[in-house]
Amino acid sequence: MLLNFLRPNHLSQKMLRVVFSIYLGVTCLITGTQFLTEYLKTQHSISSELNQLQATVRDPIAASLWQYNQTQLDVLVDGLVKMPIIQGVDVFDQDGNSIVTNRSYAPTDRPLSVFSVKSELSWTLMGKKVLLGSLVLYSSSQVIFDRVLFGFLLIALTAIIKLSLLFWLFVWAFDRYLAQPLKTLMSQVEEVQLNHNASQRIHLPDIENNELKQLQEHMNKMLGAIEKDKQRLLEDEQEKRNWLEDAVTERTAELQVLNDKLKNLATRDSLTGTLNRGSFFETAEHMRKLAQRQQSSASFVLMDLDHFKRINDTYGHFIGDQVLIHFTKTTQSFLRKSDLLGRLGGEEFALFLSDTGVDDAFLLAERVRKAITDSTLQIDGKTVTYTVSFGVVCAEPTDQSISDLFKRADLKLYGAKEHGRDRVER
Repeated sequence: MLLNFLRPNHLSQKMLRVVFSIYLGVTCLITGTQFLTEYLKTQHSISSELNQLQATVRDPIAASLWQYNQTQLDVLVDGLVKMPIIQGVDVFDQDGNSIVTNRSYAPTDRPLSVFSVKSELSWTLMGKKVLLGSLVLYSSSQVIFDRVLFGFLLIALTAIIKLSLLFWLFVWAFDRYLAQPLKTLMSQVEEVQLNHNASQRIHLPDIENNELKQLQEHMNKMLGAIEKDKQRLLEDEQEKRNWLEDAVTERTAELQVLNDKLKNLATRDSLTGTLNRGSFFETAEHMRKLAQRQQSSASFVLMDLDHFKRINDTYGHFIGDQVLIHFTKTTQSFLRKSDLLGRLGGEEFALFLSDTGVDDAFLLAERVRKAITDSTLQIDGKTVTYTVSFGVVCAEPTDQSISDLFKRADLKLYGAKEHGRDRVER
């Protein structure tokens, strides 16, 4: 029951927790007020005792100061500190400088709170009052707690007993008049749900004409309405399910076709059918990492069609596109299935060759170069020839990404252009 109270799962338990929590809060507030009142009352009483005690010892301490009798002053202060209500004594001269400081507690064991009373120390000489200094007597919360401990314990014990009795009375009342009827109601509702029998009715025994009885009547009316609509809903649901299944099947087939087209458009160059720049670099990076883990060789070939702008300007962009397609098909005829070909942009292409050293990559590039140089295209009655320059590099353990190979291959390609084009540089 206590666990259910702390972690309620039912309405009755939540109501019990709310009611009891409110009562607990009010009780704690009242008990705390009683504690505070008793504490302040005792502190005032101790302050009065300090004033009376100060009036008693003020003259002897003043006489010791007047006579410069430090020994007598120390004895008086030690005696004061040993008294039950005094926790400390300070004696100051007329300039506020400390003459004697004594505490009954260590600095590390300072009480929760400390309060004090202060009075002046003076001596009358020839009818004239001479100020000698001041006396401060200290007391603390520890003295108050020592006096009111029994009263505090009695108040706390009384509060605990009342809380315990009322808690179990609350538990009994809520269980008898709310929890048990609700459990019966829930049990019958679950039985209706498990049996899928809306014709069954709910009956709560021994309940008065209250909200629970009204709830029972409304639920029985609801069950009757459900039974009437059940057959119609089942028929409508079956009809809609059949229509939805047909629509989903048709739509799924359409989406699959569109997805295939979108995937191809997203990864392939629309003219040559090779991988576009992004897909090529992404796939090549995966292959580079795999070759690095397996400690196998891999090569990167950067290819650029020589004077391609001149072809477009001379023959037009249609023939320029046919040249790009011819170059792609010629290059693919020399490649393995595992080799990667991509169009990086314009007339620039790249190859990534797994399990291929720089020498083999050079030979492959040379064969492609020669095949292109030796070929002649007949397009719309026009004869077109072109050449390609190549930059070939091999992957190294120090490469951090495919971009490192691309930069080095670009330098090699630049060298091929500088040395007359239509050549392979490695």
